[in-house]
This record gives sequence, structure tokens and C-alpha cells, in this order.
Amino acid sequence: MNFTPKGLLGAIAAVSIGAATLLGTGAGTAAAGGDSHRAHCDRAERPVWSGDPSRNITGRGCKVTSSGKHWYRVEFDTLVEAHHKTDYLNGPVDRTTTRHDRTISCMGYTKDGDRLNWFGCMPY
Repeated sequence: MNFTPKGLLGAIAAVSIGAATLLGTGAGTAAAGGDSHRAHCDRAERPVWSGDPSRNITGRGCKVTSSGKHWYRVEFDTLVEAHHKTDYLNGPVDRTTTRHDRTISCMGYTKDGDRLNWFGCMPY
């Protein structure tokens, strides 16, 4: 076999993409398998757009057992979901539902004062 520089570069790229795909798959299964970190929030709000919940949740009264990692299992005592009529945050709200004792996996969070803004949360 005679590799040209262009062919060799293509082979390296294919191996890199394959490795990244396998690592991404492993990270997803690790999170699903319980390798995530725990957190607890007293109260949280989550918008629902056109029937699908947002992947962002705003939590208040949160305690995180570990920081700096990805994939948290977040327990919410009270989760309030505002069902919007449109896909705009300032749009009219059709109804609001309240869920109690929910556990949702989230990728991470940012802190804004006394609240945590969870992102990358699974729908349910």
C-alpha cells in the first residue's frame, strides 16, 4: 500500500472522528448508568415550548455535592412548568403545571446569585 500525504491525512481524520464518536457514546452511557453527580433544588422553573420542555431549568435553593463535572442527577422538590402558546419567552402562557419530586439529568450549570441555571437537561 502506498499512502499519499492527502490519503494519510484522510485516514488520520477518520480515526479521530471514530474515536470522538466512541468517547461521546461512552460519556452518554456513563451518565445514564449513574456515574453522574448529585444535586438538589427546592424549587425550579422550566418553560415548555409547543409541547416540548426546554433543556434549561432555573433552580433555587440548590445544593450541589460536586462541582466542575458534567452530568448531574438533579432532584427537584417542586418543578413549575409554564406552557407557552408561542416559542417566545415573553409570549402568553397557556397554563402552568407543577410537578413534585422529579429527578432530571442535566449536563451542567451556571451560577447567577442565589440561583443555578441548569442546561442540557433531558426532557424526562
